Amino acid sequence: MFNYILGLFSNDLAIDLGTASTLIYVKGKGIVTNEPSVVAVKKDGKGKRVLAVGKEAKAMLGRTPGNIAAIRPLKDGVIADFEITEEMLKYFIAKVHNRRLLVRPRIIVGVPSGITQVEKRAVKESAYSAGAAEVYLIEEPMAAAIGAGLPITEPSGNMIVDIGGGTSEIAVISLAGIVQAKSIRIGGDKLDEVIVQYIKRKYNLSIGTGVAESIKMTLGLPMPDERHPKIEIKGSNLITGIPTTLEIECSEIREALAEPINALIEAIKHVLETTPPELAADLVDKGIVLAGGGALIKNLDVILREETQLPVTVADDPLTCVVKGAGKVLDEMKLLRDVTIPD
Repeated sequence: MFNYILGLFSNDLAIDLGTASTLIYVKGKGIVTNEPSVVAVKKDGKGKRVLAVGKEAKAMLGRTPGNIAAIRPLKDGVIADFEITEEMLKYFIAKVHNRRLLVRPRIIVGVPSGITQVEKRAVKESAYSAGAAEVYLIEEPMAAAIGAGLPITEPSGNMIVDIGGGTSEIAVISLAGIVQAKSIRIGGDKLDEVIVQYIKRKYNLSIGTGVAESIKMTLGLPMPDERHPKIEIKGSNLITGIPTTLEIECSEIREALAEPINALIEAIKHVLETTPPELAADLVDKGIVLAGGGALIKNLDVILREETQLPVTVADDPLTCVVKGAGKVLDEMKLLRDVTIPD
């Protein structure tokens, strides 16, 4: 009975504060929020005023009048606009936590493994300002590995590649610690941007990032032996300024994405090359687990398998691995002390 009553007052939260999406896990309830990390702000004589957050704000991207801006306050996995991030966190926490009179929550936040001291402080201050009683930080690859169900506390090598919106986190984990890691500023956003630039350069056609994201998720990385019909894309002709539709070969998308995908492959190989031999031997059988939204890109696992000659598997529900892993850590105090970033 006591535990039941305590559960009613337990309002601990795990937050995956991502460049593209923010996910919130509430202890005892699971994932309760999964919304785009976008805030719509209106500028007037009194300064900035938040109009919308999340899905509603994302719908405004690229469609706002001059006095309204749809802002993504996180860039490359870290806070770019402190004030707007704070407002966004306050909104999400208030939405999740409609019981105002209860205790302030303990919050654990997933952050990139290459985060600087200044960036750590910005994340913590945002969470405290949004109403947290205690704030813990966990490196995203560690949280993703826990969320993917990898045995991270055992004395064996576990490799996770977490491809988010702003960054890709690559890590080898053993005994609840990151043995070797690399964080690169290449993620879903960069891939969208590369497609936009390719279409602009080759066809003088300007497309939005939303169209580029749709192309990326629909086609992925077409293999040479796959046959696809041409795809139709719509945008604005840069010479005439008139809205135009054109057809492109699917193989062109793989060509467009070659550079960032090669950079990801090189980063994975670098981590493998610098991993101690005993742990590297474990990876021959266990292979690499992919997490994050980028794990859903068609044929990426096939290409990584070819390049590394290791088994490559996609985690169950890769989009939620980080927040689920951080949520599991909230339930285990010993694990919380072992895997969170020390002050």
